[in-house]
Amino acid sequence: MFQRKILNSIKEQLTSNEIIVLTGMRRVGKTTFLKMLYEKIESENKVFLDLENLINQKIFDEVDFDNIWNNLTPLGITKNEKAYIFLDEIQTFPQIVSVVKYLYDHYDVKFFLTGSSSYYLKNLFPESLAGRKMLFELYPLDFEEFLTFKGVNAKFAKSFEEKEKSRNYIAYEKYKKYYDEFLTFGGFPQVVLAENEEKKKIYLKDIFSSYFEKDVKTLADFKQINAFRDFILLLFQRIGSKLDISKLASALNLSRHTIYSYLSFLEQTYFISLITPYSKSVDREISGTRKVYACDTGFVNLFAKVDEGNLFENAVYNCVRHFGKVNYYQKRTGAEIDFILPELSVALEVKIKADQRDIDKLKNLSEKLGYKESYVVSKEFVDFQNVISVVNL
Repeated sequence: MFQRKILNSIKEQLTSNEIIVLTGMRRVGKTTFLKMLYEKIESENKVFLDLENLINQKIFDEVDFDNIWNNLTPLGITKNEKAYIFLDEIQTFPQIVSVVKYLYDHYDVKFFLTGSSSYYLKNLFPESLAGRKMLFELYPLDFEEFLTFKGVNAKFAKSFEEKEKSRNYIAYEKYKKYYDEFLTFGGFPQVVLAENEEKKKIYLKDIFSSYFEKDVKTLADFKQINAFRDFILLLFQRIGSKLDISKLASALNLSRHTIYSYLSFLEQTYFISLITPYSKSVDREISGTRKVYACDTGFVNLFAKVDEGNLFENAVYNCVRHFGKVNYYQKRTGAEIDFILPELSVALEVKIKADQRDIDKLKNLSEKLGYKESYVVSKEFVDFQNVISVVNL
């Protein structure tokens, strides 16, 4: 089991009272991660249950919720001391939410739950659980985690200033081949650990099919499934670009309303990310044209042919989204900044090979916004100030 970055944040909550909910797209490693947390609980009064198993569902299928403790007793759980209950794949048993709420309110119990997407969770968790839960999101691996899974011990600097200072040609040459693989096949753990390219492609196709069968067909009430599939493929060709809803609707002979519903579903099931233009006006930001990024570059490479720069920009986005809110910026004159991180006051431009003009242009734009830091993220190594080598991101 390899450690994910999110582990440190959740470890701080192991002894808190709140319900820990872990969500994310299918096959990003939620079950493995939950088992890792289970091993870190020192108490013996704990149990791990997969709710896809109908026998495990029966444990909680009681009219009188107090009787559930009797069902847990053969599994070694007692209510005489704090109990730790780990429930995997809660979306398969929606009524579990009422059970969790009741046991949380009436007994000394700590719950750890996983669900496949925020789409599930928004429907499963009513307002009655407000203040009782802490939500954590797990994504495919970023590049630092990718190296960990490859058995490479690389510690990345935390701040962007330190990342810029750690730019080093020897390190770049050492990690370049790994980054090329990351860019090509993405960060799903199973794909990363596959021993050859053919297996990586098979696993990617299987993950895509699983998403389609278990999320799309089960959750969405889309009458034209083939049109939805074509829409996904069309989006892959537009990663890193601003979306023109009218053109998308026209290309697929669908209504704008249908396009918006497709986008909402894909975003809420973690398949895509949509970022808005940076503005000090909240209304203007929300109403602005959004840019689209895929959850994983492996999907994009497998199902579409895209420009190297756009693919690289998508990979960079998948690494920087962990730093908080991400916007893009564009002036009315057309000048643009790829990524704005407003919570950190950092501006990032993405280039295959950065040059001094890119650095100067970004610095000029970001200073007008009042941003303290600006960096060009370069795929190829260049030794300029205010450049971050992608292998240090």
